[in-house]
Amino acid sequence: MPRRFSCSDLIALTGTGAWPVVIDVRREQAYRESGRRIAGSIKRDAGDAAARLPALGASRRVVVYCAHGHNVSEIAAAALAVAGVEVAVLEGGFDAYVRAGGVTVANDVDGVDVSGRVSVWVTRERPKIDRIACPWLIRRFVDPQAVFHFVAAEWVGDVASEIGAIPYDVADVPYSHRGERCTFDTMIAAFGLADAALDHLARIVRGADTAMVDLEPEAAGLLALSLGLSATEPDDLVQLEKGMIIYDALYGWCRHAAGETDNWPARMA
Repeated sequence: MPRRFSCSDLIALTGTGAWPVVIDVRREQAYRESGRRIAGSIKRDAGDAAARLPALGASRRVVVYCAHGHNVSEIAAAALAVAGVEVAVLEGGFDAYVRAGGVTVANDVDGVDVSGRVSVWVTRERPKIDRIACPWLIRRFVDPQAVFHFVAAEWVGDVASEIGAIPYDVADVPYSHRGERCTFDTMIAAFGLADAALDHLARIVRGADTAMVDLEPEAAGLLALSLGLSATEPDDLVQLEKGMIIYDALYGWCRHAAGETDNWPARMA
């Protein structure tokens, strides 16, 4: 019998690098009828859950869920365990996760199929804010295996057409600025993400990215960090990996620590 993973424990890992490989193994009808899945999950058939897994590090866990955490999850977990994967079943399945307030994402996202090949995205080189914040959002909430390319601005369209990538944060594409809202805002709406912490983070990103740093006190700090990282890291993909840590921390602050205040001077007991 595979061990259990509680909804509260999984929710606590939302938007972090500690997020396990989460596999939606609901029957196709249940998956389609709901129209949503756990944010950051991938889709596999229960009997085929061990196939086409993303790369698993030595300490990477796998959590499977079906509609209610019953037999379908057990079928998938058994197949994964036989394949040598450390796997757990999400207690109560998708329904319990939703009741517990977990973040969900729309199943149908233009260009993204988490039951098939990984999504590929392309944007302008030398990213600053939006072009790092958006990959963080995609990997943490939409497609954890997403691949990103940074190219010269004039070649974004050609590269997108040639390799079937999704262009973002350039003019005249679906995932871009809309009025005063930046691409990060556009993606949150397009992916159907409803989360108070993400909304708070979006205001910080928008303030930093659109020269409205008075929008949130933290926007000026994000702008400084982003410009400094871009100025000191010449490799755009390395910059992305470093930027993931910044956005993990900012999202964590929005979720858990926004009300925390300084405790100096510290007093001895």
